[in-house]
Amino acid sequence: MASVQTVSLADTALVDLAAKARASGQLGIDTEFMSEGRYQALLCLVQVAVPDPQAAGGNRVALIDPLEGAGRGGQAGHLGPMAEVLADPAVEIVLHAGRQDVAILRRTWGVDPTNLFDTQIAAGFAGFSAQAGYGTLLADLLGLHLAKSAGFTRWDLRPLTPEQVGYARDDVLHILPLADELRARLTASGRLDWARQECTRLEQASDQRDPDTAWERLPRVHQLSGKARAVAKALAAWRERTAADEDRPVGSVLGDAPLLELARRQPSETGALDRIRGLQPSAVRRRGQELLAVIEAGAKEPPPSVDGPERLDLRPTDAPLIALAEALVRARALDAGLAYELLASRSDLEHVISAARGKTAPTVRTLVGWRRDLVGAELLELLAGGRQLRVDQAGRLVVEAVEG
Repeated sequence: MASVQTVSLADTALVDLAAKARASGQLGIDTEFMSEGRYQALLCLVQVAVPDPQAAGGNRVALIDPLEGAGRGGQAGHLGPMAEVLADPAVEIVLHAGRQDVAILRRTWGVDPTNLFDTQIAAGFAGFSAQAGYGTLLADLLGLHLAKSAGFTRWDLRPLTPEQVGYARDDVLHILPLADELRARLTASGRLDWARQECTRLEQASDQRDPDTAWERLPRVHQLSGKARAVAKALAAWRERTAADEDRPVGSVLGDAPLLELARRQPSETGALDRIRGLQPSAVRRRGQELLAVIEAGAKEPPPSVDGPERLDLRPTDAPLIALAEALVRARALDAGLAYELLASRSDLEHVISAARGKTAPTVRTLVGWRRDLVGAELLELLAGGRQLRVDQAGRLVVEAVEG
């Protein structure tokens, strides 16, 4: 069993942990956070694992408490020497399904993690599901079984229970050996570079929200008239800023449905607000005048454009083409021993088919880099009539060039 210690951000032990990570070139990391009832998730615990020949099991596990000395809604201190390690390209940062971990660390402490190795992503290149869980991979690759019991508990309360400490420890206890096993398999199959390329996409993960573009996420907002879109943009920006100031979910400030109805109707007096379904009387009393002011200001602004960079030209008759394209991608994923989701999504295929009609190449991942070599170029040939699919006598899908 690896040794475990709990440290605060002011603890000098962080210096020793950082030194061991640099000496070994590896650091395993995971986080626990709370998002319920907040505008953005609160970082509650950071678990790290570093190789340490002096520790039992060869790894030292530390639980870093970012809330020590802070109130329930705040963050105390910052990572100091550990922040430098996370940004050091000479140290491989190992995590599992780490997009949100990276985003929270970036926002909370201003660190820019680099040289990431995500074991969930890597597993997709080793023949596992693209959504394979940490426990599943430990069982299948290392023969280890974890008791996952404390995941949905209050990580913002102190002191942590022994059950929580054990759960947090287990989340990084075996992540470095798991990464080593996956790396060995991917090296043998020649897929390690592909996995590393995919992992670099995590380096840009962010959960920061721009109030001025929040309107773009509203359902069916493009169906509104120009003036109504301008009001919807103003209301969405106001909602984001209010939720951030009050540290509460945006939906608790103003729901999507009443926001869109306000944008359509554009009421000018508080009595009309009472007729908006989903707008609670308490909200009208508290925010009525503010809402009216936002609506009035938004109505004076030019309507935001709804023209995207790549408008899809899809038709009802495209459904068989999408199914055909998916069959090709799935066949190539199976041949390569990759998770299908790593190659293309339905949206990717829709963009490819729409663009093929106009003879232009869309900017989707399936047609770039190693994906293009594996299936993207062949997919374009299929849509151009240069490839065909058939089923052989063994019941397997065969992709072949069209003769003549």
